[in-house]
Amino acid sequence: MRPDSAVIQGAVASELCAESDVDHTGDQMIVNESGGIPNRLFFRLFQTGNILQRQVQNEMGISAVQWAVLGALSREGYNEGTSFNQLKNYLHVSRQSLDGVLKRMERDYHVVRVPDPQDRRARLVVLTDSGREFWEQLQGAIADFYQQALQGFSFDDGVSLLHLLKKLQHDMTNISLPFGRNPD
Repeated sequence: MRPDSAVIQGAVASELCAESDVDHTGDQMIVNESGGIPNRLFFRLFQTGNILQRQVQNEMGISAVQWAVLGALSREGYNEGTSFNQLKNYLHVSRQSLDGVLKRMERDYHVVRVPDPQDRRARLVVLTDSGREFWEQLQGAIADFYQQALQGFSFDDGVSLLHLLKKLQHDMTNISLPFGRNPD
């Protein structure tokens, strides 16, 4: 670490959080009841998700979930579609949310649900030719969106953020609170 980045890091940490909020014992961040850095981090993630949803809707005319569905179904090897549950799990969205989005996308002829040839009771979500064409038309806007959203990031910043978000996703999927869903 460069000396100047240590000074900046210390200044940012002290600005964001009172010294009593965080105890840097070893490599783990320990937090008292006021929340400190973790509270601010999760609030920033919340805000960032909301900004993403709003900007995608405003700039591209689709929801962030529709964008994610189009991207997921356009991946190599998914021409025959994927099951509803696989798509739900891949996107980390609720059953109800995904079903509502798929109904809108079916209405716009971007996806269809077809019987699974392996299990006729199950259905596969498939990107239609119209959906694939729509996705291709969005590519220029998506590239511009990414470029503008990440204009303040170096390549290394992007790689670091991707790595940290992946670690956070992993840790969050393993959360198991002792009181379950309701603390009362």
